[in-house]
Amino acid sequence: MSDTTRDRVLIADDNEANVELLEAYLADSELDVEIAVAVDGQDTMEKAASFKPHLILLDVMMPKLSGFEVCQKLKGDPATSGIMILMVTALNEHGDMERAVDAGTDDFLSKPVDKVSLVKRVEQMLKLRNVTDELERLRRYIEQMEAER
Repeated sequence: MSDTTRDRVLIADDNEANVELLEAYLADSELDVEIAVAVDGQDTMEKAASFKPHLILLDVMMPKLSGFEVCQKLKGDPATSGIMILMVTALNEHGDMERAVDAGTDDFLSKPVDKVSLVKRVEQMLKLRNVTDELERLRRYIEQMEAER
């Protein structure tokens, strides 16, 4: 990833106050991210396709499609399976966390979200995504070099 390309974060939550809080936390951090917002599960699917986020902050309890359903669909589609997903949820039962993992989430954060935890998780997940992208580019380059021999 070049230095001029900003990481893209999609905030998917039907509660406007939650969205504003997450946006404020990210804006007040040292992260240089471009942010888009989705207001329900279907909107999240559409924005994932058009905005092409590197990371989605995904609420679980949303209209149209739950966060679990969205996560499962995104992770099951080769075009979107590489998007990092951080489920942000008020659910904190063990079964809910297990369901999130089964749906394919990369990590989860319980509400109420504190700024330090959110910013550090986002930072680490974006670093991991960038390293993964770089490894994939190197893998393709090596395959190309071997094919040309």
